[in-house]
Amino acid sequence: MTDSLNLNKEMLFTAVKQAFVKLDPRVQVKNPVMFIVMVGAVITTVFFIRELVSGAMQEGWFELQIALWLWFTVLFANFAEALAEGRGKAQAQALRKTRTNTFAKKIIGNDREKVLASSLRKGDIVFVEPGDIIPSDGEIIEGAASVDESAITGESAPVIREAGGDKTSVTGGTKLLSDWLKIRITANQGETFLDHMISLVEGAKRQKTPNEIALTILLVGLTIIFLVAVATIEPFAIYSSTEISVAVLIALLVCLIPTTIGGLLSAIGIAGMDRLLRHNVLAMSGRAVEAAGDIDALLLDKTGTITLGNRMAVKFIPAPDVSTEELADAAQISSLSDETPEGRSIVVLAKQLYNIRQRNMEELQARFIPFSAQTRMSGVDIGDTEIRKGAMDAVRSYIENQGATLPDQVQTDCEQIAQDGGTPLVVAEKNRVLGTIYLKDVVKGGIKERFNELRRMGIKTVMITGDNPLTAATIAAEAGVDDFLAEATPETKLNLIRDYQDKGMLVAMTGDGTNDAPALAQADVGVAMNSGTQAAKEAGNMVDLDSNPTKLIEVVEIGKQLLMTRGSLTTFSIANDVAKYFAILPAIFVTAYPPLAILNIMNLSTPKSAILSAVIFNALIIIALIPLALRGVKYKPLGANIILRKNLLIYGLGGIIIPFIGIKIIDMILVLLRLN
Repeated sequence: MTDSLNLNKEMLFTAVKQAFVKLDPRVQVKNPVMFIVMVGAVITTVFFIRELVSGAMQEGWFELQIALWLWFTVLFANFAEALAEGRGKAQAQALRKTRTNTFAKKIIGNDREKVLASSLRKGDIVFVEPGDIIPSDGEIIEGAASVDESAITGESAPVIREAGGDKTSVTGGTKLLSDWLKIRITANQGETFLDHMISLVEGAKRQKTPNEIALTILLVGLTIIFLVAVATIEPFAIYSSTEISVAVLIALLVCLIPTTIGGLLSAIGIAGMDRLLRHNVLAMSGRAVEAAGDIDALLLDKTGTITLGNRMAVKFIPAPDVSTEELADAAQISSLSDETPEGRSIVVLAKQLYNIRQRNMEELQARFIPFSAQTRMSGVDIGDTEIRKGAMDAVRSYIENQGATLPDQVQTDCEQIAQDGGTPLVVAEKNRVLGTIYLKDVVKGGIKERFNELRRMGIKTVMITGDNPLTAATIAAEAGVDDFLAEATPETKLNLIRDYQDKGMLVAMTGDGTNDAPALAQADVGVAMNSGTQAAKEAGNMVDLDSNPTKLIEVVEIGKQLLMTRGSLTTFSIANDVAKYFAILPAIFVTAYPPLAILNIMNLSTPKSAILSAVIFNALIIIALIPLALRGVKYKPLGANIILRKNLLIYGLGGIIIPFIGIKIIDMILVLLRLN
């Protein structure tokens, strides 16, 4: 168990200690089912002490065994919750290591004053240089730099953060690697992103979700019903001249109420949030995790989520009277010093298709012409040869200045590429057009299969893009999404989410920019990128520390796994009461009504052994199910009906069969040990 769940001896020891600490009635009352069990343990213990004082040790010995196993039941439930919390606290300790007593260079007027980071307040402006720890959460107001966020995200690769755009947010505890930044602090001490992470993973502010509250009410309702039912047994026993001790009635009550799910419910919820955090996604509440499990529609940005985000060269289309190899050769030469992803892809494609090798630009005495916003072209000059590549309109102006015209076929090729969702780059040598490079925003490998999985889960996928409808339709068809929103604006995103919600659907989406904030706030599950703006992170109810938009798919799966785990163990808990009925009820009344012996289908040795075996099993099953509660029931993207049938077959039928076997084995052990 410890290996698969990333536990260690220290964590287990702490959980055992916390299990006893949680016996505080003020803590225990928050779990009504287990509180009833603890009250029963206290009453049984009191009766044992009374029998001990009176010298009636034969009855006292039985009450002692019942009392001990009732205490074990409560402790095992507390242990499960403490163990789930312990994993989060271990992560919190790791996060605290990023919070050192650092200093900050606070800007006051034209001066910089060295102050403790803990003294910074919202609105203060600080200056950060290479090697400095960013003292608190903030927005970059000036500068661009490389930042090491491994302390927060676990990723070793540095990221670029800069003023303007959607990459302006920085997190306290990260480290500046290059250049400099001027940062406006956006959170007071105790309110930073890291503070939220620590408090959330420790479970200190964890609140029950609506689903969990509803299930708790159901469990309390069942407990009250069985409490009333057990209370009526004593008058019936008096009427039938059957003597039933208080310990037996308490044992019956504990075995009838849903103690298994009552003991594991809190651990399941904490473990669900913990699993999400292990994927580097911070959920602001358990409600968000649950909502992810019920999502009906998934809104995903095209660029960087569905596509790679970098346009790649996929084809060379020559102009009339030009060979494809000649075009590829010129395109490669013009791209040898182009370090953009597009430029590198052109070099690679020419090599793959025509085995055109790279050449030494220094030996050719070539002069690289970088891309500029004015010319919208780049290229290379080699002696008298001038090669340019760029947008069709830019190249047309370039050759027209030299007295030439753009061939009609090249214009047609460019229009077709645009219609197919690609980007055309025209290549020219002086005033001669050589042809067109087809750049395509490549759909990520395996993304179509992921969308098929979501479809099997009953989730509709919607691609959000600023592209024109024709381009959007092409990419959507290739990616396999169910629908798309083209030429998207903040208003159209918001309206689309509201339209789905008006139909009774739950909606999830990702975003990183300020323009995404309204939609993130409106969505039932809004996953903001950690690299995004502060507005986006505040609007969402989850933050992806890795800034990977496709992780929304994992978020949905974890949410469904949480709901499945809770449902499966609830089914098991209610089902395993059946075996306890057959163990305890015949044992109670078999003396007064001998025909009830026919219900003793497990052939338990004695009435006391039957009762004790059921109580012991009731306690041990909680500890046996802790690994499953922490790890979660394995989720597969199947239809709801199939999942329900499997759940009933495995956890419903299994919940009936396993207790029969377990109670019988415990009974046999008690006989061997002569404890019956």
